[in-house]
Amino acid sequence: MAINFEDQTTLFNFVVKEGNGVKGMIDSGLSSVPQPFVQPLSERIPTQKALTCEATQPIDLSKLDGPQHKEVAKQIVEAAETLGFFQVVNHGVSVELLELLKSSAHEFFAQAPEEKAMYLKEVSPTKLVKYGTSFVPDKEKAIEWKDYVSMLYTNDSEALQHWPQPCREVALEFLKSSMEMVKNVVNILMKNVGVTLEEEKMNGLMGTKMVNMNYYPTCPSPELTIGVGRHSDMGMLTVLLQDGIGGLYVKLDNGEWAEIPPVHGALVINIGDTLQILSNGKYKSAEHRVRTTNIGSRVSVPIFTAPYPSEKIGPLPEVVKRDGVARYKEFLFQDYMNNFFGQPHDGKKSLDFARAE
Repeated sequence: MAINFEDQTTLFNFVVKEGNGVKGMIDSGLSSVPQPFVQPLSERIPTQKALTCEATQPIDLSKLDGPQHKEVAKQIVEAAETLGFFQVVNHGVSVELLELLKSSAHEFFAQAPEEKAMYLKEVSPTKLVKYGTSFVPDKEKAIEWKDYVSMLYTNDSEALQHWPQPCREVALEFLKSSMEMVKNVVNILMKNVGVTLEEEKMNGLMGTKMVNMNYYPTCPSPELTIGVGRHSDMGMLTVLLQDGIGGLYVKLDNGEWAEIPPVHGALVINIGDTLQILSNGKYKSAEHRVRTTNIGSRVSVPIFTAPYPSEKIGPLPEVVKRDGVARYKEFLFQDYMNNFFGQPHDGKKSLDFARAE
């Protein structure tokens, strides 16, 4: 029986509540973008004449171990202070693993709808895995053109037991092989502001680790939709694997948007809100968004690192002393999370929660 996608309630139930996703909608033979996915003009992403971000020539992390350490550390710091985004190569994650990640993401989303829908938040057999569509579709003016599965890390054995079978081993390996790089980057950024993080503090600030797999189905009219709306990430650092299709845009200081082009074998790192707050605004969480495409279905695989919900967050005392003023208040990270996930994507508005009064 054909689904009546003209009826918005039927559409919403099919895509979101029943877990068929955007992919299920496209697989049903849909040839145009339904109204609930059509973005306001102000949010649409022009597909022509996109700027390419010049500042994203990959940084070679292997040089941190040699005589060019200072030079490479300076590149990382400058990127964190300006764009909030940079690409890295020789990062410690094998290219073979990155290719496996992309294919396992496609494998997960190629499953029958019921195999994915078992992980919908309301019915998932585990709190560690959540499958869904868009960000907060109940509250959005227009639904984002993206399906995703998120896998929360507690320990290896629980990941191997509870994460979805098609991607559990490769996703866990990606997480584990990235963490040394993440800690090295955080240590470089902290050293630059005169802070040495004890291991216990570092673990608290990066205690929440999550691997997501995002799927952006081929879109019949990319100019009408967005894959992900304007936002910054809430955590410390995000590590992102892009596939070769591209579509990630970052906002420049002048208000224009530039594409972060995919580089084979590279990973994208971006600064999150937590790091902006800890550094009292010295480092910039990057406002970014994702366009859709009609040339093929795109996947991306981010690792999010964030504080434990019970962690108190605020500008580091050493930085406040240097600056003479605290630009952000102290708060419980759980409260920041509640605020972040309680509203649709809207640029860096989530940071307003943390601003000093």
